[in-house]
Amino acid sequence: MLPYVTNPPLRLSPSRVSEFENCPQLYKYRVIDQLPQPPSLDAERGTLVHTILHDLFENPAAQRTPKSAIDLLPSRWQAQMAQKPELMEMVTNEKEWLDRAGALLQTYFTLEDPKSFEATHREIHLENDLTPQIYLHGYVDRLDVAPTGEVRIVDYKTGKAPKPGWEEKALFQLRVYALLYFKTHNVLPRLLQLIYLGDAKIIKSTPTLSDLAGTEKILERVARDILASVDKDYWPPKPSRLCDWCFFKKICPAHNG
Repeated sequence: MLPYVTNPPLRLSPSRVSEFENCPQLYKYRVIDQLPQPPSLDAERGTLVHTILHDLFENPAAQRTPKSAIDLLPSRWQAQMAQKPELMEMVTNEKEWLDRAGALLQTYFTLEDPKSFEATHREIHLENDLTPQIYLHGYVDRLDVAPTGEVRIVDYKTGKAPKPGWEEKALFQLRVYALLYFKTHNVLPRLLQLIYLGDAKIIKSTPTLSDLAGTEKILERVARDILASVDKDYWPPKPSRLCDWCFFKKICPAHNG
């Protein structure tokens, strides 16, 4: 395996920051060692729902209906299985699988009316060299620009909303996107919006320049920590309840002496 090059630059994204903060050992397995792992059924269901919500806006406004979204399920699922044939064996009850995805799509229409607006950008890639050592990037589910110029950043989640008190951690991802957009366009997004389809909840936040400055400091601090871990080859595990869902638990030193 080729050595992992960190200088320059270190590639950071909200998901990579979260991985390192939750468990440096997990970050090492996924990013440094690039160990393979099987698909996650929850993640694959999320991918399917995200794809359909993306493609829904290809339709004229009047045709963005629950039925048109459900009608996309079979073809998008077949395309997803064509890319990952192992899903055919992992999904033992296809009807139940598609019914669950369909229920999440139905929930979306109780939270937003996609006929009432145009999605300016979908799956837009934002990037910026935060410092000469840090390349920051991310993919935004949807970014809406109003005729008056206000910007709304939207992310779909197929799980449930965080418990009270944990909203700030959930909003970090969108604040990173807001920081990237501000650095690229010099426009402060007006609204950040997390749409949780698992329990039909929406978390909204109006970012400030102070919020973005704080987010940038967190990113710089995490980058320093990652570079220090690379330099020392020190990746301490952080055991938590998340370990029960981690594919690498069986090889992690925290659980294997």
